[in-house]
Amino acid sequence: MITSTAVSAPVGPAALERLVQTFANRPQEWQARVRFNSVERWWERCYRDDSPDLWLIGWPPGESNGFHDHGGSAGAFLVIFGELEEHWVSLIGSESGVLTLHVRESRAFGPRYVHDVRNVSASLAVTLHAYSPPLTEMNHYDLTSSGLVWTSIEREEEWGRTSG
Repeated sequence: MITSTAVSAPVGPAALERLVQTFANRPQEWQARVRFNSVERWWERCYRDDSPDLWLIGWPPGESNGFHDHGGSAGAFLVIFGELEEHWVSLIGSESGVLTLHVRESRAFGPRYVHDVRNVSASLAVTLHAYSPPLTEMNHYDLTSSGLVWTSIEREEEWGRTSG
């Protein structure tokens, strides 16, 4: 279990980004959890208190999680292994973009940020995520020619304890 962050109030995106950078430098707390031979996306919540929570996520080649937000949580993630593409779309307006994230690169975002993370490489990618307040739900969207269309909500109890 990842040790306490000594943070009890919700924190913003910049602090969450610093947190994932800090924990990435402590492989003794997460490396044994990595499933290098998995053929499907997996996730494990490594730590949770009032704020924030930390997740480790594995992305085999070709995996994507579709366009989603993080409910009312701000977040950040950092690539530990591999390379990912992040496709983001504004909920209001027509802004969008694609970023390629390499090892040790991170992203931070506020609540209502919509993105799709994809492993378009030929090897496993692993990311470390932090959310504040702790992640309890995600809204899913389809991207249409008119913009984003909400499709469903996924709640914490649907994620299982340690895997996807």
